[in-house]
Amino acid sequence: MTELDDKNIRLLIACHKKCEVPADPVYLPLHVGAEGKEPFGFTGDNSGNNISKKNPVYCELTGLYWAWKNLDYDYLGLVHYRRYFTLKSKREQKKQGLLQSVLTGDELRGLLTKYTVLVPKKRHYYIETVYSHYAHTFDGSQLDLAREILVRMYPDYISEFDRFMKQTSAYIFNMFVMPKDLADLYFSWLFSILSELEKVVDTSGMTPFDARYAGRVSERLFNVWLMHQVNTGRIKKSEIGEIPYLYLGKIDWKRKISGFLGAKFLHRKYEKSF
Repeated sequence: MTELDDKNIRLLIACHKKCEVPADPVYLPLHVGAEGKEPFGFTGDNSGNNISKKNPVYCELTGLYWAWKNLDYDYLGLVHYRRYFTLKSKREQKKQGLLQSVLTGDELRGLLTKYTVLVPKKRHYYIETVYSHYAHTFDGSQLDLAREILVRMYPDYISEFDRFMKQTSAYIFNMFVMPKDLADLYFSWLFSILSELEKVVDTSGMTPFDARYAGRVSERLFNVWLMHQVNTGRIKKSEIGEIPYLYLGKIDWKRKISGFLGAKFLHRKYEKSF
C-alpha cells in the first residue's frame, strides 16, 4: 500500500453528451456546459459556484472551474470523453479495445509516485511555431491580448510567454493531473486572465466554433504557467511526466493534414474541429 492509496484523486471526464465511460472509480464523468441543457445522468457543472453558462466560450474549463470551487480532492485531472491518458501500446489497445486501454486508477497512482504533474505527450507542429499556428488557424490577436494582460497582471510570466510562442511543440487539450496546491495556483492565475480577456474579445459576430477561443487560449497558457513553475523552482522538470494518450474515434488524417497545410500556406482558417 502506497501513501497515494489514501489520497482523493479525481480525474474529470469532460462530456457534453451521454457516452460510454470507464468504470474505474478514479474517473468522474462531468456534463460540461450543463446549465440550461437536458441532463443525461452525469454530474453537471452547474451546481454551487460555477460558470457553466460560459461553456460556449470556455469549453471544458467550466468543468475545471466547477471542480476547483466545489469538489474535494487531493489530486485533480482532466481528460475528455474521446481522449484519455494510456500506458498501453498500440498493439495492446487494438487487442483489448480502446476504452479498456485507458489509464487506470492503479496506474495513475503509480505514475504519481514518480511525477508531480502529468501532461499529455506534446503535439509537434514542425513547420510552425505555437504562435504562427494559432494565428494561421484561429485569431492571433487573442494571444496578443493575452500577452497584454500578462504584462499588466503577471509581468514575471512574460519571458516564458515569449519563449513558448516561438517553440514548435506544446501540451494541448487542457489535459493534466496535478496536486491540489498546484491546481489552486494554476486556476487562480488562469481564470483571472481569462476574465480580463473576456472584456476585450467580442464574440458577438463569431461562429460557435470561433467563439470557443478561451478554451484554446488556455491550452497555450497552461504551457506558459508550467514553464514558469519550472523556471522558478516550484517544480523540477524531471517531475513532469509526459504520458501517451489515445483517441476514441477515427481521425481523418488526410483532412487534418490538408487543413494544417492549408492554414499554413493558403491562410485558410479552421472552421471546425478535425
